[in-house]
Amino acid sequence: MELSFGVRLVLARWHRPDVVLVVSPALLACGLALFRARLLRNPPAMGIWIQDLYSRGVAETGLGKGRLERLAAIGESKILRSADGVAVIHDRFKRYIVDSLGVSPQRVHVIRNWTHLPPAPACEDHDMRAKLGWSPNDVIVLHAGNMGKKQGLENVVEAARLADERHSAVRFVLMGNGNQRRRLESLAAGVSKIHFLDPLPDVEFQRALAVADVLLVNELPGVKDMAVPSKLTSYFNAGVPVIAATDEDSVSAFELESSGGGIRVDAASPAALLDAAEALATQPLVAAQLSKNALRFRRETLSKATAVDKYDEFLTTLASSRGH
Repeated sequence: MELSFGVRLVLARWHRPDVVLVVSPALLACGLALFRARLLRNPPAMGIWIQDLYSRGVAETGLGKGRLERLAAIGESKILRSADGVAVIHDRFKRYIVDSLGVSPQRVHVIRNWTHLPPAPACEDHDMRAKLGWSPNDVIVLHAGNMGKKQGLENVVEAARLADERHSAVRFVLMGNGNQRRRLESLAAGVSKIHFLDPLPDVEFQRALAVADVLLVNELPGVKDMAVPSKLTSYFNAGVPVIAATDEDSVSAFELESSGGGIRVDAASPAALLDAAEALATQPLVAAQLSKNALRFRRETLSKATAVDKYDEFLTTLASSRGH
């Protein structure tokens, strides 16, 4: 997919842009865009917007070790160093591409992703809980988004199995799709404390987040630097406490600590996940403070206006670097 898109953009007419901004993923298409730009008589400034780190993804998801991991890092380094500027969505990304990929720190700008959702409704929404089949006594722990390999959602299935054994009030909900959904549904057969939901339209999606008791980030052990979970921007917007089942030194853990909007438990520890959810259910004052912190972080750090202002400055700087 990336290669076919990259070939098409190499063959397309570019006219005379001042700046071209490419997004990784797709890294291979970014490399072809940089190649195409160098063929122009008056090449535009080239910027790369990094959402995920390819080389860390290859290593942390176990897709490649040894030679393949090194090749991914060499390729990513060459492409990023060929750009006039790089925008990354987290300070940890900048540290990695400067220290490990050899990109000049002066060319790397940290610009956070912003939430695309309006502020969540502040009132209770009993009708939405009823529509989703959640009873008032259920403690709903909701994971919203992709069900892929790096999410490691087998941990949630096992936590739900443990909730069954304990007769816990906690109920886990996995909302979304992904290449692991069918496998997870098979693993969860016969477990009553887990439920799968299809993706919801934007307004209903936001309402679902707002009426959950806890919002969940779950990651495989070893997933540390490859990505900042995009769901966190939506989670913080909902004003609901977050639990992150992730490694202690992961980007997700750093983000949660920075926001003050939730608590971390160890990755691949079903008992720790269930214990944390049950504890939050019995500590309403703690949950309320975490919710307040999440909303403040959304307002002060993840606002659209702040990010757009920084992109305006970034693109203007890129254009000036080429005399445009």
